[in-house]
Amino acid sequence: MGLGEFALIDRYFRKCGVKRADVRLGVGDDAALLDSPAGCELVAAIDTLVAGVHFPHGSPAASIGHRALAVNLSDLAAMGARPAWALLALTVPNSHDAWLSEFAAGFSALAYAYDVALVGGDTTSGPLCVSVQILGHVPKGAGMLRSGARPGDLVFVSGTPGDAAAGLAVEQGRLDAPAAAATYLRKRFLFPSPRMALGERLRSYASACIDVSDGLLGDVGKLAHASGCGVELSYGKVPVSEALVQAVGDERARELALTGGDDYELCFTVKPEHVGKLRQDLPPQRWGYSLIGVVQDAPGAVVMSGGNVMEFSHSGYDHFGSSMG
Repeated sequence: MGLGEFALIDRYFRKCGVKRADVRLGVGDDAALLDSPAGCELVAAIDTLVAGVHFPHGSPAASIGHRALAVNLSDLAAMGARPAWALLALTVPNSHDAWLSEFAAGFSALAYAYDVALVGGDTTSGPLCVSVQILGHVPKGAGMLRSGARPGDLVFVSGTPGDAAAGLAVEQGRLDAPAAAATYLRKRFLFPSPRMALGERLRSYASACIDVSDGLLGDVGKLAHASGCGVELSYGKVPVSEALVQAVGDERARELALTGGDDYELCFTVKPEHVGKLRQDLPPQRWGYSLIGVVQDAPGAVVMSGGNVMEFSHSGYDHFGSSMG
């Protein structure tokens, strides 16, 4: 027999995440009461994950809990914000103990890693769907925006985009990869690592920033559009992991790096005069980011290879145009 709503909340979510001194009232009342730090602006983001759209049916419950929080943390990282509180709206077909326990464990482990308190939410019965709202803060006027890039700024990306798209293909049985590569790629999809520490430190250097969730080429295009500019990416400079190359070959790896989604990396721009200081204070080898292009006057996002513009079949995930099934 499944748990009722209030018993479910008490068992799995009342103690989910850390305890924070700035939570005056958390889970269990009509709303949360929170103390926001002086001299800071509140930063809020929300994402919804739907079974069969944002993750395959039958995905591990711990992964769903982890990803539901990770995708929101990544949005705060792109703003240079520090996370503090989360609200969770969970719709599940039933209240099976094993599934809920694993989901809560996946969510809570990531919340503890980034000092996030779960302060409220809602539970209901229906097709599996998870919505998380994340709240954090950033020093007043210091938040990074998509709209600050200017022609001549250099374009960087963290990590190795494309891994998660390949990991999803492995998870769905559409890609047969060597065992070690398959394990690495699956983890990159199932348990993404939001770039929180890098995001906070980039506030002193980046002119603009966006989180890479719908595909690098599409998302850098959004940044350029918001800034009223264009971008030119170098095909040969797009970073790809060894595991991805082993799984699909170099050419397909770079295509996935440019168009695959769910990586939750950061793409950011830096004025040329600040690049030396960036590399000195945040060595690329340690912080894991790569120079991939330059901001231009002409609108749009293009990829160049050997002086030629490359063509791609799509430039990013469209939430109303495709489904995982």
